[in-house]
Amino acid sequence: MWLELIPVILGIVVALVGVGLVADAWLADTALVPRERRRRVRAERHRGGEALLGVGTVCMAAALIGRDSWRFGNLAVLTGAVLLPTGAFLNRRYLRELLTFRGPARRSGQSERPVPTVPSEAPPPEAGPGAGPEVRPEAGPDVRQRLWIR
Repeated sequence: MWLELIPVILGIVVALVGVGLVADAWLADTALVPRERRRRVRAERHRGGEALLGVGTVCMAAALIGRDSWRFGNLAVLTGAVLLPTGAFLNRRYLRELLTFRGPARRSGQSERPVPTVPSEAPPPEAGPGAGPEVRPEAGPDVRQRLWIR
């Protein structure tokens, strides 16, 4: 008896996810953060593609809930199998940014930690009287080892 309810419970959870995707696609956007803090513009999501993802998820959930005894199970699976990749294709830029963009510092292999600096002996020639010593990063290949950057 309990094992027979596992696909039904799983189907209800998947259906709730699908309904949430459809609702998110069609409801108005509200900003939780009043001002954007990113330097890079975010990729826009395709509302129709997100709705297709949600409807495809609901189709798969209906097939899970209906199990083998439901008459339209094959039709629901085939419809979901068409709608899910179509929705993912329409949202490919958004999904690519969501899954692969890790930030400019991590992508180039550099750390966000400050590089240690040493003052030079002479001030720069364009500096006027009273200008302090110039501060510039140390040169050398061992900077990464001293900062424990791997």
